[in-house]
Amino acid sequence: MERKDFLKRGFGSLLGIVAISSCNQTDIEPTSTTSTGSTTTSGGSTNGSSASNCTVTNSETEGPFPTKSPAKFVRKDIRDDRTGVAFTMNITIKNANASCAALSGALVDVWHCDKDGNYSEYGGTGMQSTNYTSVDFLRGRQTTDSNGLASFTSIFPGWYGGRAPHIHVHVYNSSGKSLLVTQIAFPYDISNAVYTTAQSYGYTKGAQDTLNERDNVFGDGYTNELATVSGSISSGYTLTHTIVVSA
Repeated sequence: MERKDFLKRGFGSLLGIVAISSCNQTDIEPTSTTSTGSTTTSGGSTNGSSASNCTVTNSETEGPFPTKSPAKFVRKDIRDDRTGVAFTMNITIKNANASCAALSGALVDVWHCDKDGNYSEYGGTGMQSTNYTSVDFLRGRQTTDSNGLASFTSIFPGWYGGRAPHIHVHVYNSSGKSLLVTQIAFPYDISNAVYTTAQSYGYTKGAQDTLNERDNVFGDGYTNELATVSGSISSGYTLTHTIVVSA
């Protein structure tokens, strides 16, 4: 089974609705972009910024490649041997049941594909031909601090057919109870710049083939899942994003 076919399973009637509604949407995500010298910043979701702007972030599928044993990967630097444009992820977890106060002590698992669109721990099948079953790059777990922050050092994710660029996140409370599985979307202008101009860093596939609004996961709405990303190809990018859970 191809991974894009997997993603279609379970979406059935939803996809029909998305297909109709997406035809009326523009092809460029509604982000605000500013440039200062070589640094570009694209703004994303403001959800979680206050008690009055506090909606639980969209729940999404773990996808076909979830981390098999998350507790094994307690680490901030998740790169292993993967190369690409430098990338820092700053993810803040807030609690909708406490007026969007920071949630400390939460466990945050992240995973994403490499610059070629491949995941570790899987492969050798129709869903991913390259066999990476014996390695575990680009997977990690951190515990949020008193400000609800968990940070990771990584490389800018690539893309694969049928999906917009994304990061998977699974949030648990301090006791290990699952609170939310979600995904993080990228501003188009940033990802497009990487994919079309960072060939020297190994991004050779060209522009992504799927935009957020036409993605099987994000197509039903991604306002609360869109990250703020700033930086440049030469100096690296920093992702800043708040995820609101019900804890």
